[in-house]
Amino acid sequence: MAEKIVETTGLMGWIDRRFPLTSLFKDHMSEYYAPKNFNFWYFFGSLALLVLVIQVVTGIFLVMNYKPDARFAFESVEYIMREVPGGWFIRYMHSTGASMFFVVVYLHMLRGLFYGSYRKPRELVWIFGVAIFLSLMAEAFFGYLLPWGQMSYWGAQVIVNLFSAIPFIGPELSLWIRGDYVVSDATLNRFFAFHVIAIPLVLIGLVVAHILALHEVGSNNPDGVEIKQGPKDRYGRPCDGIPFHPYYSVHDMVGVAGFLIVFAAIIFFGPEMGGYFLEYNNFIPADPLKTPLHIAPVWYFTPFYSMLRATTSDFTWVLAGASVLAAIGILAKSNLRGILRIAVPVLLIVIAVLLRTFDAKFWGVVAMGGAVVILFFLPWLDRSPVKSIRYRPGWHKVLYGIFIVNFLIVGWLGTQPVIPVFTLMSQVCTIIYLAFFLLMPLWSSKGTFKQVPDRVTFRAH
Repeated sequence: MAEKIVETTGLMGWIDRRFPLTSLFKDHMSEYYAPKNFNFWYFFGSLALLVLVIQVVTGIFLVMNYKPDARFAFESVEYIMREVPGGWFIRYMHSTGASMFFVVVYLHMLRGLFYGSYRKPRELVWIFGVAIFLSLMAEAFFGYLLPWGQMSYWGAQVIVNLFSAIPFIGPELSLWIRGDYVVSDATLNRFFAFHVIAIPLVLIGLVVAHILALHEVGSNNPDGVEIKQGPKDRYGRPCDGIPFHPYYSVHDMVGVAGFLIVFAAIIFFGPEMGGYFLEYNNFIPADPLKTPLHIAPVWYFTPFYSMLRATTSDFTWVLAGASVLAAIGILAKSNLRGILRIAVPVLLIVIAVLLRTFDAKFWGVVAMGGAVVILFFLPWLDRSPVKSIRYRPGWHKVLYGIFIVNFLIVGWLGTQPVIPVFTLMSQVCTIIYLAFFLLMPLWSSKGTFKQVPDRVTFRAH
């Protein structure tokens, strides 16, 4: 009782009567029960939040000395690097942080794929997460132009021109994005506004929504067991759960320490990472009259850029033929019933016709965007009776392995020059990537699945 009086009359009591600080801490930290069997893969959620904070803080300091003007942008970056005390460190933290953000987010999404973290009841958590991924891509794209280097300029020129391939509205849309007929000072100012104000506001809002949705339904775990539906102690707390604070808040410090060691090593010893984190052409001022020999985006965009380049006119013939064959196969033998048995083949035939109607460049943009947008539908594409990869058939694990290797290959191909053999490899990799998701309703429910335990386990898998 004495503690209660101190609390209500002290500083915390004064705050709590005006703002729910203590209740927020309890709901999301000390009384938020997470599964006991979290493993290495569960570091990456908190690391993503850490990198977001690093990017925001370093971005604020960079803006203090950066000039969003085509005449001075490159020089202002050089001024930050050479004259501002500690400026080189802040700039490298920000540029390295951008790449590390995507490393962490890709691994975080891979964990969700392994353990079925997108399945019921976490569909909205996943949707918010994919929206965060899209926002990160937009944020990185808008920020890429700001150094006003040679690769920044021409990369923006190529990517913005892609939007002109969209039928009817494409030319006007690309003109609006640039704010001019070519990438110019107007484009730089526009991208600066998006990068510094608009996208970060959306990003932070989505992160808050992602965490709130997660804490509403509870965290998944490597077994895919719902601890809220399991046995509870006499206080109504899940027996297979432990408070996030102090257990996992301290546990995550190990991941943070390991991450910061790697992060610091890159900043101090290899901030360019062989041209993958910072391209060498970006140390040259933008020259609208001199096109670089090979234009490629930063590594975290290259898988999708490679899919864009893979969509040639010949490739649309292949895709159209595959759509027709799929339609015939569904009509001949399919588990679909009712109107779907007719509607799906008709839709595939329409797609086949459209593939030959519109320009291949447009379908490249569709393939690039569709490769990301399809992730939104993952909760409904996966028909597996179990969530976790631990309890799926062995050949499912092989498919996941092929998908991962394929994604790495298609990413590497996006950094290479356009030659016939690489184009063919990109086309094969694009088909494998899309087939993994589009055929998931068929293969995800096949095979012999292991029995999922009633409670979380701690044995090695």
